[in-house]
Amino acid sequence: MAYLKMKKKIAGRELVLETGKLAKQAHGSVVVTYGESVVLSTAVAQASDDLPDFFPLTVDYRENQYAAGQFPGGIFKREGRPTHKEILTMRLIDRPIRPIFPKDYRQEVLVSSHVMSADKENDPDILGLIGASAALSVSDIPWGGPLSGSRVGIIDEEFVVNPTTEQRIESPIDIIVAGSADAVVMVEGNAQIIPEDDILVALQIAQDTNVEVAEFIAEFAEQIGKPKRSYVPLPSIDDIKEKVESDFGKDLEEASRTVKKQERSSKIKEVKKQAVEKFCETEDPDQAVEKKLISQAFEDLEAKCLREQIVKEGQRYDGRQPDDIRNISCEVGVFPRTHGTGLFTRGETQVLTSTTLGTVDDEQRVLDPIVEEDPKKFMLHYNFPGWCVGEVWFPRGPKRREIGHGELAERAIAPVLPGSEDFPYTIRLVSEVLESNGSSSMASVCSGTLSLMDAGVGIKDPVAGIAMGVVCEEDKEVILTDIAGAEDHCGDMDFKIAGTQHGITAMQLDIKTTGVTQELLAEVLKKAKSARLNILKIMLETLRTPRDVVSQYAPHIVQVSIDPEKIGMLIGPGGKTIRRLEEEYAANIEVEDDGAVTLSCEANSEEADVEGLAEYIKNMAGGEVEVGKIYEGKVTDLKDFGPIVELFPGTDGLCHISELAEGYVDNVKDVCKVGDTLKVKVLAVEGNRIKLSRKAALADEGENGEEEEN
Repeated sequence: MAYLKMKKKIAGRELVLETGKLAKQAHGSVVVTYGESVVLSTAVAQASDDLPDFFPLTVDYRENQYAAGQFPGGIFKREGRPTHKEILTMRLIDRPIRPIFPKDYRQEVLVSSHVMSADKENDPDILGLIGASAALSVSDIPWGGPLSGSRVGIIDEEFVVNPTTEQRIESPIDIIVAGSADAVVMVEGNAQIIPEDDILVALQIAQDTNVEVAEFIAEFAEQIGKPKRSYVPLPSIDDIKEKVESDFGKDLEEASRTVKKQERSSKIKEVKKQAVEKFCETEDPDQAVEKKLISQAFEDLEAKCLREQIVKEGQRYDGRQPDDIRNISCEVGVFPRTHGTGLFTRGETQVLTSTTLGTVDDEQRVLDPIVEEDPKKFMLHYNFPGWCVGEVWFPRGPKRREIGHGELAERAIAPVLPGSEDFPYTIRLVSEVLESNGSSSMASVCSGTLSLMDAGVGIKDPVAGIAMGVVCEEDKEVILTDIAGAEDHCGDMDFKIAGTQHGITAMQLDIKTTGVTQELLAEVLKKAKSARLNILKIMLETLRTPRDVVSQYAPHIVQVSIDPEKIGMLIGPGGKTIRRLEEEYAANIEVEDDGAVTLSCEANSEEADVEGLAEYIKNMAGGEVEVGKIYEGKVTDLKDFGPIVELFPGTDGLCHISELAEGYVDNVKDVCKVGDTLKVKVLAVEGNRIKLSRKAALADEGENGEEEEN
């Protein structure tokens, strides 16, 4: 393999493509460098005589710890199964490259991207996508690329292409766009409630960069690329489709117009069964047709029926007009002991989301990140069991699709959550798909919003989501609102858009054609906003605002803030002070480096006194004792002339024997002993001396002068 290295300035940094040096036995191999982040991408295709009914494409992406000069965690000190980030990046690469392989190509393909160097400024996920495109382009594998990917953010009200890790933290948008030199082919992103017009500008800026990079890859491949290999395509089934359509076309069309998903599937299967009996089970073996060819013919004809009905009649298979949304119902408070629940049903898609509120201990620590990430205080997990579509799947943990859909719904809701200073809980949502016929991820956004409101989480604005589709036939484009499963399968686009009444929070676009134009995207976003507002109205009829209080079964949490210099005082020598306070007040204490202190206890705990602990810590860290204020202190020593009372660690005072009680006190031990808790009032502060009075404290509180026995 010849060696080639080319460079091009992209967004102020040098993008380098290099081949012919590493991984030379792969069918395509390219090293991509941007800044000091380096990704090795390879592509291999395995020829086979036994062609499957599907395209067996596998995409792999790995962020090796050595790339950032780090050791993997755990006892094995070796990278294991893919991380959450790696799985999401695999989907990010797979979704744009898959549709542009030849439709009749069925050889097994593996595309891999491995991070070899990470500078912690330039996220290697974009390089993985560019590398996959370049590796396929220089290989002999049949493919319709090249394409590229770019990320867009906003810094100081200016759009920035491929922002650094630090810039992404500040940016109100984080949008990735994949595109060829001609059109957008994939979008993945989140936004802090950004209007549609600004999103369109971001998409255009990203696509302009994609055109530059795609042309650069094409030039690179032209100089070094291999001729594309020939392959045995799938045999044509046009003759079979004509026969099936002639004999069973009307029956199939009638069956495909059935509204109910399971009933529709059953009717189509019955028609297919009749076709199999006629064409496959004939007495003449030479005239028999393979069953899988009949299945392929039925799949193509079903798509043809659905698409023609939409384009020619302007009506969808379930009787809806293109802009119609299926019937929606909502419910909250479904189960008694969960902290919050939301049930959202749209047509035959139903999702139940439960909210669980936890403490700092429940935050998710992100393991082995190349770029260090803060613990997650909010997470959304999405479950899609086989029975939700009437099928048998053995549960083996979340699949890539479940992780991707959960991430999309999580990003959609995150912008409206209250800050930790206002709502110190860790929040976990679990979306259980109970029934599915299209866009369960957007139903998860809706049910998740309802669940949070039911749990008493003070969200800034409710969020809803909608899935949009399009059917393109003979220069005519029909946009579909709220696509069902069959329309997703047979249509040309799946564009999931979530947001509030004021703007977009998350979106995900996948297409099956060569790309979509900016004009089409603008029209889709406009229709999606209208649909989103209608859904929000229905949701708010169920629960108008978040509940005033959190569930009685949620942990009780109080936050206080102290001077970071006082953290050592709170913790004490070897943690002695903080452990004593946790034991005395039956509460948990978590201290952050910035002085934020989170106090928590189990729900309805009779032993815990979180408010008392909060007051104690505030007094302790306040550093100054207020004259005239009543404190609850602990007796640490007894003198003949009165007890020494610790108001908080490092601060104590004397309660003279004459100030212990009304009347004469002969012996201090008659009133208190070491370890007792006394309420005392500060009479005076004279230098380092603090004068206390139990008698005055009891009088101020209106007690009879006799304190409960300790």
